[in-house]
Amino acid sequence: MDFYQAAGKMALGSRLRKLSDTVTEDALKIYGLYNVKLEPRWFPVFYMLAEKERLAVTEIAQEIGQTHASVSQIVKEMKKQDLVMETKDAKDGRKTMLSLSEKGKAMVPNLKQQVTDVQQAVEDLFREMQYDLWKAMEETEFLLGQQNLFERVKNKMKARESEQVIIQAYEPEHQTRFRDLNVEWIEHYFKLEKKDLESLNDPKGYILDKGGHILVAAYKGEIMGVCALLKMDNETYELAKMAVSPAAQGKSIGWLLGKACIEKAKALGAKKLFLESNTKLVPAINLYHKLGFKKIVGKPSPYERSNIQMELVLD
Repeated sequence: MDFYQAAGKMALGSRLRKLSDTVTEDALKIYGLYNVKLEPRWFPVFYMLAEKERLAVTEIAQEIGQTHASVSQIVKEMKKQDLVMETKDAKDGRKTMLSLSEKGKAMVPNLKQQVTDVQQAVEDLFREMQYDLWKAMEETEFLLGQQNLFERVKNKMKARESEQVIIQAYEPEHQTRFRDLNVEWIEHYFKLEKKDLESLNDPKGYILDKGGHILVAAYKGEIMGVCALLKMDNETYELAKMAVSPAAQGKSIGWLLGKACIEKAKALGAKKLFLESNTKLVPAINLYHKLGFKKIVGKPSPYERSNIQMELVLD
């Protein structure tokens, strides 16, 4: 069975490399056909210098979309073959400019003939195709520029793993986990305060008996995240004590808990959700913004660590 048929789109990189290897192998023969002694990967740098005569490495890198280090290595190899020369910029003596040497310039006429013939041959190839490969490559590069393949795969992984997360109501046996998860993150960034201990040591008396609710997130049977709704008045609840185990980061547990708490608050007839946090917790603040919370200026906080208050008006 053909590997690429079996592996499918998972083998995108391998298949592109295979195609690249095939084209590169032919390119070496084509350079020989025109007596142009260039390595195929030198072509973008050589072509830019042939067209614009004098350029800095940084300028070439920007033009051809390669790294400064990659272009520098190519230039180093080309210098060994006496194809390029370096001079100081007349306006800025600290800036090194590159240009083709006499040997390099002597190759330009043959290269231009090669470019013309290759262009026509490739256009013929594309006309034989059902799909426009060039446009597809341009579109692929654009879309990967919007979101690279790593991020796309990571999002799929998060989506798959988040399907295994179950949000459920707090039970008395969850009290230790509720406390431990919160203590873990608070002590990692700040210090545990008296106000924390009131709710963490007695969630039933401090939260539940006062009309509040606690939700927990189970992943593969283990409680990995918690969040509480503290009743402030008949129309307002505070989103508080959200904590997710570091071992479960990247599984959208915070997002799922936040959404579940919002839906729970709506079901309770709440008109607003309030929360307090610290701008040091950038991922948390980003999550709250994503959930729809807006910064407000409220009453003084009972928490020393709090430096931002946010509110969500419920539909």
